[in-house]
Amino acid sequence: MKKLFFAFLTLGVLVMPVFAAQDYSTRTIENGTKVNIIIGDTSIPATFNNGKTAKALLARLPFTMKLHKYAHDYCGVMDNPLPYDEKDVHNGWKNGDIDFARDGNYFTILYEDEETSEQYGHQINIGKIDGPLSVIKNMPSDIELRIELAK
Repeated sequence: MKKLFFAFLTLGVLVMPVFAAQDYSTRTIENGTKVNIIIGDTSIPATFNNGKTAKALLARLPFTMKLHKYAHDYCGVMDNPLPYDEKDVHNGWKNGDIDFARDGNYFTILYEDEETSEQYGHQINIGKIDGPLSVIKNMPSDIELRIELAK
């Protein structure tokens, strides 16, 4: 019985941190701008980077938009596209990314499938989710979000 308990305890110590790490953004942003993404009664902390696209969206705050849930993200078409530098355009994303996809003026919050995302081009990173990705992933299929500066 002691060996079985020790085995589960050891397994729990080894498995839980790996699971927890996968539930958070894999991108690091230093010296970014802190914002809150508000969906209903839920406030999700996020950080925007200092790029041209992020700065343009920050200038529009508070920003409200409707998004729909897809296989690996929430996505909506922006009425007014965001400016970007060509050097910032890339394929793929990191889990937890907030991106602008120039090929359809898409605003996206990407919560999974980083490992297979290279097939998706036209991505410009705006920032990242700072809290657990399961919070955004477990939202309803259709959401309206508001982004505002963190206080």
